[in-house]
Amino acid sequence: MINSDFFKSWSSNMAYILGFVTADGCVTKRKNRKDSYVFNITTKDKEHLANIRKVIGSQHKIGLKRGGGLKEKNISTIQISNKTICLDLINLGIVPRKTYNLGEIKVSDEYFADFVRGFFDGDGSAYIYKVNNTPQIKVGFVCASMQFIDYFNKQLCRLLGVETKSIHIVPAYGKRVDRYSIDFYINDCEKLYNFMYGSNPELYLERKRKIFEEWQSIKRRHYIKKDYPSKIGWHLNDKLILREDSPIYIADFAE
Repeated sequence: MINSDFFKSWSSNMAYILGFVTADGCVTKRKNRKDSYVFNITTKDKEHLANIRKVIGSQHKIGLKRGGGLKEKNISTIQISNKTICLDLINLGIVPRKTYNLGEIKVSDEYFADFVRGFFDGDGSAYIYKVNNTPQIKVGFVCASMQFIDYFNKQLCRLLGVETKSIHIVPAYGKRVDRYSIDFYINDCEKLYNFMYGSNPELYLERKRKIFEEWQSIKRRHYIKKDYPSKIGWHLNDKLILREDSPIYIADFAE
């Protein structure tokens, strides 16, 4: 049982789950069955997946998918065979094999904050760290599709009122494909926090929101903004090379 029409009408929760699916979900067309599709969400946050299942009116079982590598943790998954939902997701841009083919996901300005929050909870990260004993915060988004991250970057920065970010290549390092990332720092992160959570939304990952709230609680009365080397990447000794034929920066991470 499921609300088959869930993705037909826009709402805060619908846009959030669409963003989460953009990061951690997929639609698959079954090869051996005519016109048969499967919708899948996979995440390590089982409780959050249960909340999403409840919102979409599903009673499907949440299973456990074991990681193939020793460093991988067990992750939770839900698989739904519902043609209406799958076709609606495809029409919204969640195409089969989206890792390689994800394009623009057309979301109106009204619901883009919810979409961003969902994508952040799936493929975003937030960290607080120090440079020269000065607290810093970094928020990043990552995706294997250049076309999508370019669109996402422009839309998000426009709505935040900040400059469009440089797009970095994150080398595969054992993964199937290289990925692309955009990063936000300090004041831009505070704008991002207000943008994603300012409407007091129902759906979000508590552990990720707490990082922003921890940042808000840090006393920085003597903080002076400086252009520390870390503002261009995770490591102080990263080497960034600007390709003349592309706006992408390639990060050569030191071991």
